[in-house]
Amino acid sequence: MLERYDLIIFDLDGTLYEGGEHFEYYANHLKQKVKEDQQKEFASDYEKMKEGEHPVTIGKAYDVEKDLVLTIDPMTLLVTQALRWDGSLLSEQATQDLYQENLNFDFESMIAIGDGWWLPFVCAKHYGVEDCYSSYVATKEFMVTDAFTLDPLPGLKESLERLAATTSVVLVTNSDIDDVNRLLHELQLTDMFKEVIPSAKKPAETSRLFKQLLAAYQVEPARTVSIGDNYINDVAPAVLLGMDGLYIHPDTPPSFHRNVKVISSVLDCFH
Repeated sequence: MLERYDLIIFDLDGTLYEGGEHFEYYANHLKQKVKEDQQKEFASDYEKMKEGEHPVTIGKAYDVEKDLVLTIDPMTLLVTQALRWDGSLLSEQATQDLYQENLNFDFESMIAIGDGWWLPFVCAKHYGVEDCYSSYVATKEFMVTDAFTLDPLPGLKESLERLAATTSVVLVTNSDIDDVNRLLHELQLTDMFKEVIPSAKKPAETSRLFKQLLAAYQVEPARTVSIGDNYINDVAPAVLLGMDGLYIHPDTPPSFHRNVKVISSVLDCFH
């Protein structure tokens, strides 16, 4: 599947490893910051989010100040629908009045819910938690203890080694460099990538970074693919530049763009 490409761009979190133990730790840490009489509601909402039974789901956006859950067109970042926390629908006119332009994600007041990290974060924000960062740091610290295990995906190292021997393989991730180095060590993928770009600030900076990579490696967009579990962060910006996208989603929903293939695991792209 990947033999035709000259440049292959991988995401890290949710792409090169799986599992959700760290998300549970993060959610439990945040729950302790919620008012005691609302902690059960927090826990209930978070469970519903994971089961897909809540307005907040991966792939949507969350307006912190207005407490609205937004459905967006991933190609244009325009809002197509707005829901209140209880699932009730904001009128089309009211939605248009509030969101006339494409969204600008700052991850403070406007959140792109791209992966499992953002579900407990959004839930905490709804329940009035101001400081989420210290819980994130605590979770990262937990991930380097013996209590946390991160199992490499079987065969991934060998597949990447074969790929890197003939193709430029790079990593672009929102994780900071310390997290990247630790995770790659845990996954036995250290020194596997020709270039690693940490703290990428996707999706705000995705297009700019991809353009830089195309120029640096002197590769045509049609000979480049972006692989990740976040459509907004990793796939849509690539497609808009003329690249291909491999979108990792466990339920493998049908793709609605000819340049996008949906796979259930990163391992599928090596078959």
